[in-house]
Amino acid sequence: MSIESKSSSTSTPDAIPAATIIIFRDCPNGGAPEILITVRSRTMTFAGGMAVFPGGRVDPADFALGEQIAADSGGKIAPDEAAHQIAAIRETLEETGLALGLSGEIDAAKAARARAMLEEKNELAPVLEAFGWSIDLTQITPFARWYPKNEKLSRVYDTRFYLANLGTGEVDVSIDNSENTRLFWMSAQGALDAAETGDIKLIFPTRRNLERLALFASYDEARAQAEAIPVKTIIPLIDNSRGQPMLTIMEDAGYPITAELLETVARG
Repeated sequence: MSIESKSSSTSTPDAIPAATIIIFRDCPNGGAPEILITVRSRTMTFAGGMAVFPGGRVDPADFALGEQIAADSGGKIAPDEAAHQIAAIRETLEETGLALGLSGEIDAAKAARARAMLEEKNELAPVLEAFGWSIDLTQITPFARWYPKNEKLSRVYDTRFYLANLGTGEVDVSIDNSENTRLFWMSAQGALDAAETGDIKLIFPTRRNLERLALFASYDEARAQAEAIPVKTIIPLIDNSRGQPMLTIMEDAGYPITAELLETVARG
């Protein structure tokens, strides 16, 4: 696939730019694919104790590397979009130990050493140089973009979501012992069911994305829909026209459920 994104190429002013990867793997026992989910530490200012996808903010070093990747692409990807994809790759390695979106000689031992080096250097470029790796943005697919600017949140993130697939790969993942307290694999519907029983807690964007992901019987189906529907910036709005206040999103972005009672919404 082309690495050119269908979303806007510029970050939104007055918001914290962020990126996350929704990581698929084939279910070991067959059935719906599983997705990697992390539970954030309760001490985190934003979404503390919530189950989310691995990711985090885009750092200045990500923007610097994004400029280089964009220049090397010959205009196929904008620097701002490249920076977000790089941040998603970096945060995934940092938070889970998975080396996604990278090419070169990569195995579990090298990924572990690269993760340790990343924790020391706090940027991806020196890790790439040390291990002889390169960025491979064809491994991730733009999926969604959420910017809850109208909600009263402690911090407002403009977050871009991407898809990636491990297939049948057997991999080890481990928490980073700082931002997260748990990592686990579960189908999208399984995660929604776990939220209903109170086993995990979901903020509004994560719940809506899981509902969308539950539509797909495979990673290929998810990627096909992501490539067919242009990525639009989703800005949730409060709708008071239905008798009770609802938090709503646009109808044409691929989501099966586009509204939730405001009183039941979990925020960051």
